[in-house]
Amino acid sequence: MSKRLLTVWFALMLMASSCAQQEKVARYTLKVQQEYPHDTLSYTQGLFFDEGRLYETAGQYGESNLREVNLEDGVPVRRADIEKKYFAEGSCVIANDIYVLTWLEKTCFVYDKNTFERTGSFVNNRQGWGLTTDGNLLIMSDGSAQLYFVSPKTFTIVRSVTVRSGGKSVNFLNELEYIEGKIWANVYLKDEILIIDPATGEVEGVVDCRGLLPKERRTRRTDVLNGIAWNPATGEIFITGKYWPAMYRIELEKKK
Repeated sequence: MSKRLLTVWFALMLMASSCAQQEKVARYTLKVQQEYPHDTLSYTQGLFFDEGRLYETAGQYGESNLREVNLEDGVPVRRADIEKKYFAEGSCVIANDIYVLTWLEKTCFVYDKNTFERTGSFVNNRQGWGLTTDGNLLIMSDGSAQLYFVSPKTFTIVRSVTVRSGGKSVNFLNELEYIEGKIWANVYLKDEILIIDPATGEVEGVVDCRGLLPKERRTRRTDVLNGIAWNPATGEIFITGKYWPAMYRIELEKKK
């Protein structure tokens, strides 16, 4: 085989491999089951359930806070404001500890979930974006294509994976949620959610969220899709966005 033919053959094999990988990615749309009010003053960063209770972290300097939210009306039941010099990001809970990332301040705060008192902090040498947990390790994003698996006791990185789809890395991974063995991730500035294999980083599903919040309900302040919460007690999934007026309980419908 000539060098030119070999080059063409190799390129075709790469294309075939990429197409095969893309075919493995399931495509979904959303079906809204119910709509709930959401605080339009909350720049949603982290969102999660614990023992049937909904928790949220809101970002922005001077506006950052950790809150427990009443799902039915979107009103905070409890709230812990965070100092103006910090920009709160993703959050999650393990046992009685709520972990709250900050964006550029190289700090992860720890709060007692029962009292909302801050009990400690860790140094985080990366940007803080999304945070979730598999029940044992923290799983963190930093705006890149990397996901970091972190010890909740020492905040040291145990391992990391690069998230890829069709052989290409996917950057701007944002808010995270661990749902039945998979990592769901918002992609910053995109109206889609990725479903990721935590062992390999491969994208196994893409959820099309376009049009979820109607144009007529958007204002100049309305920002991007961000916030995924799974309630293990019911199996229900909720999503929202930054400064959105609504939170949605959704189900997936597979595209044909």
